Amino acid sequence: MRSISRVVGVSINTVTKLLVDAGEACARHHDKTVRGLQSQRVQCDEIWSFCYSKQKNTPDELKNEIGRGDVWTWTALDSVSKVIVSYLVGGRDADWALAFMDDLRSRLANRVQLTTDAHKAYLVAVEEAFGADTDYAQLVKLYGKPPANSPETRYSPGVCIGTRKHAIEGNPDPRHVSTSHVERQNLNIRMGVRRFSRLTNGFSKKIENHCHALALYFTFYNFVRIHTTLRTSPAMAAGLETRLWEMEDIIALLEPNR
Repeated sequence: MRSISRVVGVSINTVTKLLVDAGEACARHHDKTVRGLQSQRVQCDEIWSFCYSKQKNTPDELKNEIGRGDVWTWTALDSVSKVIVSYLVGGRDADWALAFMDDLRSRLANRVQLTTDAHKAYLVAVEEAFGADTDYAQLVKLYGKPPANSPETRYSPGVCIGTRKHAIEGNPDPRHVSTSHVERQNLNIRMGVRRFSRLTNGFSKKIENHCHALALYFTFYNFVRIHTTLRTSPAMAAGLETRLWEMEDIIALLEPNR
């Protein structure tokens, strides 16, 4: 943000206000537009980040506040159209999982095959949000021990030595029990949103600005960016839009009555 301020020659407060306004407009647009999806398969996952300070450096009296320390972004990806169906920023416990699944369910128009990792919070959340109206499976990854005394162990888990597919509800197709697409999308987020970069001072200081940046990114990803596999935008592939957006269309969301 300070780089933009210097390049454009405006105050940092101006850049911040534009981020807030654009983020709020994009969040409203996503909430209104990304609904009634005729999805076939949806993959869900969470990506870690932190706000204000790292969890270990957060004062004890602030550790229970959302936006202080660890922050998780829940994402649901349509593995066919690659559109981000739903996202939620918050904690990683059962209450947040249920809120996330309730929102996902409200955006789908039909029964889908749902795949998540083995995070236990998903079990109750999917049951309460979808009931029996889904074909749900978990992909459990099995990891070996990380190499000893390796600097890579700080951010990389042990080598994945296998997976197990557990059918939880309905009749999920084993061929499509996978989280590969949503995990690749997590990499897109980390590469495309500066606030997710590790070992930098670019992390969010306020969770509100963290949410605004994500809303802006997901609108850009769904409507503006051409997906290299689809050769079109995810929103067009999902039937949410008939044309490819440009950045001017995101700016137009800031106009009143749009």
